[in-house]
Amino acid sequence: MANATTFDPFSQSFTLLTRDGTPLHITIPELDEFILYSVQISINYAAQLGASLLFLIVLLLLTKADKRKSPIFIINSIALTLNVLRTLLQCLYFTGPFSEAYAYFSVDYSKVSASDYANQVAITVLTFLLLFCAEASLLLQVRVVCITLRQAYQRIIFASSTMIAGLAIGFRLALCIENSKYILSLQSLFPLEWLASATNITTSISICWFCAVFIIKLGFALDQRKKLGMGSFGPMQIIFIMGCQTLIIPAIFSIIEYFVPLPSMDANVLSLVTIFLPLSSLWASASIDHRKRHSAKPELHGKLLGSDGSASTGPLVGEKFLIGPLSPSETATSRASHSSPPTPTRVQHNRSYVDLEAQRVAEPDGRHDSS
Repeated sequence: MANATTFDPFSQSFTLLTRDGTPLHITIPELDEFILYSVQISINYAAQLGASLLFLIVLLLLTKADKRKSPIFIINSIALTLNVLRTLLQCLYFTGPFSEAYAYFSVDYSKVSASDYANQVAITVLTFLLLFCAEASLLLQVRVVCITLRQAYQRIIFASSTMIAGLAIGFRLALCIENSKYILSLQSLFPLEWLASATNITTSISICWFCAVFIIKLGFALDQRKKLGMGSFGPMQIIFIMGCQTLIIPAIFSIIEYFVPLPSMDANVLSLVTIFLPLSSLWASASIDHRKRHSAKPELHGKLLGSDGSASTGPLVGEKFLIGPLSPSETATSRASHSSPPTPTRVQHNRSYVDLEAQRVAEPDGRHDSS
């Protein structure tokens, strides 16, 4: 009876025999931990695969033909494609011979084919290429956002951004090379933990740096627009929101990797950045197209009434005609407009300047519609 009360069926063990007949003792908790890890990380990579594939299709369908030759679109499309392949190969790894229970516990990978080894090496290479594309996209967008700054400030920011991006890429390249060596030699990856942690930290720092540049520069521009009476929601607000999102959410995943016992939380960082970057461009471009369609309506209305305004009984203000005499200042201004072309005021110049900045942010290829 005493043995019956102390026996715990959930912690019992069983014995496997290795290839040379050596007994291998495995407990039920160890087997449960292995299965749980495989299920959790497979769900993680499968979710990234589905999100990346879905958004790649959305990006290809919603991007206009004249913008598909822009560097930003090409880099974002390549990054999404690389992330789809990377997460697909990760799913194949955790459902392949590397993740079989006997191979894992006995460290016997004799039945693993050469193609499985090639898939593992390809994952490390694809991760490096994905980071390279993400950093290149961030560099291009920082250059576009800072285009209105002084040349000295542009050079300082771009040089700092290049150095930070190069540091993250360098650590990722070193991890890619060493990880590939350890995979082919079937050595434990524990000696590479410091390098993997340093790679995660430098990648997070680079993402936070770029997003901080976006937020500070666009926040200053939004404050200028508000002072000029241009506080309506538009493309600059969209880029600002997405910059905050790209800064906060990947940073959260990078930090909780060290505190939450969930597998490969840092692997979500690159996927999130890869998805957020083209999402901001699509949203901002849609906002600009919406504004263009609405701004075309008053122009068409004016053409129908006649360019000389003979059909009106007063000046057009907000699509409503004012009936009655004008104030002296308005009358003088209207008379002067017939004799000489109006000179843009400082406020009008600043409004045009900020509008151009907003359009450059949303359309970083530098090509704008004539309308």
